[in-house]
Amino acid sequence: MSTSSKILPLRAVLFMFFISLIATLGSLFFSEVMEFIPCSMCWYQRIFMYPLVLIFLVNLLYPDDTLFKYAFPVAFTGFAFSVYHNLLMFGIIPEKIVPCIQGVPCSTRYIDWFGFITIPFLSLMAYGVIIITLILSYKGVLKNEK
Repeated sequence: MSTSSKILPLRAVLFMFFISLIATLGSLFFSEVMEFIPCSMCWYQRIFMYPLVLIFLVNLLYPDDTLFKYAFPVAFTGFAFSVYHNLLMFGIIPEKIVPCIQGVPCSTRYIDWFGFITIPFLSLMAYGVIIITLILSYKGVLKNEK
């Protein structure tokens, strides 16, 4: 059994911190500056993205071997919501089974860059990059520089 520490590499944690920070600031920009009203699924994704900024920041300040244990379930849950939201946006899931019963419909496209980049797609990419970086770091593929 390996006794090596599971403290994730500093650069990987810093990268994940910036990804989650950009995603958080982007969602705040869209809602507070652009005045796009978030739908229910957007709120669920925000609920899981915003704490990741603090989790990664705390781990940057006080590195320990528990980051994966706390960050992965949060990121994976947000990823699952964003997958569901993207399936809805691209018409794979019918709108009838969407939990958006009041307010803005979850299929509303506030942005549509290049025909496929929507706000839920940006969320999916952010969660995906964070999850891949977490797994690669945890498995030791990404290592600290000496």
